Amino acid sequence: MAKSKVIVLKTKPGNVLNDYKKLMELADFKKHIPVNEETLIKLNLSWSLYFPACSTEPWQLEGVLKTLIGSNYNPKKLHAVENKTVVTNVWKGAKGNKWLPLLKKYNVEYEPLTEVKWVKYKPKAKLDAIPQLYPEGHLIPEMFIGKNIIHLPTVKTHGHTTITGSMKNAFGGLITERRHHSHKLIHEVLVDLLKIQKEIHPNIFTVMDGTVCGEGAGPRTMEPVIKDYILASSDPVAIDAVSAKMMGFEPLKIKFIKMANDYGLGKGDLSQVEVIGEDISKINFGFKTKKSLVVFFDQILRTKYPVLEPILFHTPLFKICIFGSAFYHDYLWYPVVGKRKIRKFLKTEWGELFSKY
Repeated sequence: MAKSKVIVLKTKPGNVLNDYKKLMELADFKKHIPVNEETLIKLNLSWSLYFPACSTEPWQLEGVLKTLIGSNYNPKKLHAVENKTVVTNVWKGAKGNKWLPLLKKYNVEYEPLTEVKWVKYKPKAKLDAIPQLYPEGHLIPEMFIGKNIIHLPTVKTHGHTTITGSMKNAFGGLITERRHHSHKLIHEVLVDLLKIQKEIHPNIFTVMDGTVCGEGAGPRTMEPVIKDYILASSDPVAIDAVSAKMMGFEPLKIKFIKMANDYGLGKGDLSQVEVIGEDISKINFGFKTKKSLVVFFDQILRTKYPVLEPILFHTPLFKICIFGSAFYHDYLWYPVVGKRKIRKFLKTEWGELFSKY
């Protein structure tokens, strides 16, 4: 059985756009994303505010767009998309993360999923979690059906899933803003979504940024750590396994990677993955996953006190939870802790590059 390929390269701010081109070429992007076909560019917005490693970096987006447009891809057939959560804003996030000027530069339209038609989708595959979480029916964006997809996640830890990457990036596209209800079965949901992706997308491709990685209480309240890596693959399970290994985790001990591997949805077993470029055999960032206060209380209330879940998460009382999360992240942690970390980051070479966008 053929091994999955994951490309891993080192890069620096001065050459990052050229390195993204090299990365995508080594990953045979033209083979996996045919030039004349409609293709989604699935951005990663974890916070409306900018924080290093939290969301798709501007050089990551530009590296992909420049490579595609420079290879005669039609910008009218590229669709940059992202969805909101109950605590994020798609337009504020696109502005804060400096995506909008880049999309304009390369003539690619930004199409927030809050503004497109969603339809009920009945998958052919047997799903483990989504039918019980959304018994009324599962909605997906109609525009996703039949289009290729390029995921643009970053290398970071996550309080709900240990790490987040390509598979988790689909979470923001294939479930409505009510996706917080998936947290109690999050690993099973991610595997369900990969089954759906394989039905609706002719091709799946991932370009992951690890120039600045996030450690700790991800996906937002993290410690930015500069590592200078970029990754690409046509196997979302394999690229997540490789990034997990680089962060210091055993991929098959992460439930969603193990499940996807066992279902044959991709290669989570590194012995079945060929890493091209950098030798990652001795790479270990030593990252640890922590839980923010919001993730901690979300998990406690859903698992330890299930009798409270329908009251707190399925009634107007949930607005209190939304307010609490927004207040903690945007008005407490970000100005008190986050801005200090950002000031430190802006003094680095990657921070200087971000300031130039």
